Amino acid sequence: MAAIAACNSSPGSGSSSDTTSSASSSTDLSSNPDYQKGLALIASNDCLTCHKVDEKVTGPAYRDVANKYANTDDNVKKLAAKIISGGSGVWGDAAMTPHPALSEADAEQMVKYVLLLRNK
Repeated sequence: MAAIAACNSSPGSGSSSDTTSSASSSTDLSSNPDYQKGLALIASNDCLTCHKVDEKVTGPAYRDVANKYANTDDNVKKLAAKIISGGSGVWGDAAMTPHPALSEADAEQMVKYVLLLRNK
């Protein structure tokens, strides 16, 4: 579950093009409000230091997270809590840095974006 937000780095250190390289394998999500808001939040935080859409970096690829977790309210809340509190173990030994200054609503929006990336 230590999956979504990032490791240590300065905000905005990744480029948003890393996140938009392949939004979905079969659907254009760019007009989806959850996609737009989540992408903007991810791009403005340090997430892209450790995560990419289709490539494992320090943390798992966003698409791998989306394929592991169904897009349910419970999973959105559970994964948002992990973004805020940090953790390790689900995706290996690398720990995800906690993001306590991130609001629950923003963390949930980020999770919604990631879960939209599920392979169809």
